[in-house]
Amino acid sequence: MERQWLQWARQLQSIAQIGIEYTKDAFDRERFEQIREISIAIMSSYTELDHHIVRQLFANETGYQTPKVDIRAAIFNDAGKILLVKEKIDNRWSLPGGWADIGLSIRENVLKEAKEEAGAEVLPKRLIAVQDRQKHIHDLFPYSIYKIFVECDFIRGEFIDNIETGAQGFFRFENLPELSTSRNTPEQIGMCFRARREKGFETFFD
Repeated sequence: MERQWLQWARQLQSIAQIGIEYTKDAFDRERFEQIREISIAIMSSYTELDHHIVRQLFANETGYQTPKVDIRAAIFNDAGKILLVKEKIDNRWSLPGGWADIGLSIRENVLKEAKEEAGAEVLPKRLIAVQDRQKHIHDLFPYSIYKIFVECDFIRGEFIDNIETGAQGFFRFENLPELSTSRNTPEQIGMCFRARREKGFETFFD
């Protein structure tokens, strides 16, 4: 179960951000700023992150707060193996993907991330799942995130070193490398394999 303090900190931040954006009263704005500072202090205290870092990561937006969108490409080759990339930030492996770019559709984001991170040309086929990150990855992450998994066929490609990933490879589920679990868990990779294997698999959403 998610840590209760983290849920409270997120809720306080959301209330404060909405209030700061829409209030017309200067005194209310000051109170909402105080609420935001409390949410930052909670996050900083429990995570032991510097207050300034927490502000930049956790309280740097304006307007009505909504979940961020993380799109992941589950790319399979003809041998039934899945394509993973090695993240330079932690030297662990994940499905190609990342934050959705404004102005691009889900399909366009998948094509972009597959090419940039894995050097792969792919054919997006169907939506596997839309998951609420906090229900599946239990770490101290400040944002609310929807994770979208898209099944893809591998067409062709050649890996090119880039700023985000240092390698790519195809793997069977029984032989997965060490995963970057803040990006995808073994259960999520397994879900992608089931979607590929089972004819009756239905799109999953929380």
